[in-house]
Amino acid sequence: MSTEDEVRSASNQFYAALNRMLNGDVGPLADVWSHSAAVTTMHPIGGREVGWDNVRGSWEQVSGLASEGQVGLTDQIIQAAGDMAYELGVEQGQFRLAGEQVTVDHRVTNIYRREPGGWKIVHHHTDLSPAMLDLLSRLPAKP
Repeated sequence: MSTEDEVRSASNQFYAALNRMLNGDVGPLADVWSHSAAVTTMHPIGGREVGWDNVRGSWEQVSGLASEGQVGLTDQIIQAAGDMAYELGVEQGQFRLAGEQVTVDHRVTNIYRREPGGWKIVHHHTDLSPAMLDLLSRLPAKP
């Protein structure tokens, strides 16, 4: 299998796990992410998380509010060199966030690193979603 095919397989696993998360099951994301202190993410709801514990926590928060989700990657480009690779594309789909329908249509960059056991995602970055930010701003604050 070529390096590009290996990264494409890791991407497919990431998006399968992302879709599970959008239906309330955050567990599979732990299998596709590196657990390094250097992993990062910048979600469509803003913010920047650094380190596996913070990245995992951000996915757990979204998972607690998400349901009925399906997101796919289109217009995928993969570039790989050595033990690092990145992909660009457009995430498209929809899900319910805190009970409200949300449409996803934003650019994404994912970075992967070859680790023991295969390619793991080390960075996920999407465009901001004004609709998601607005929805979250209207939710009551947790006590």
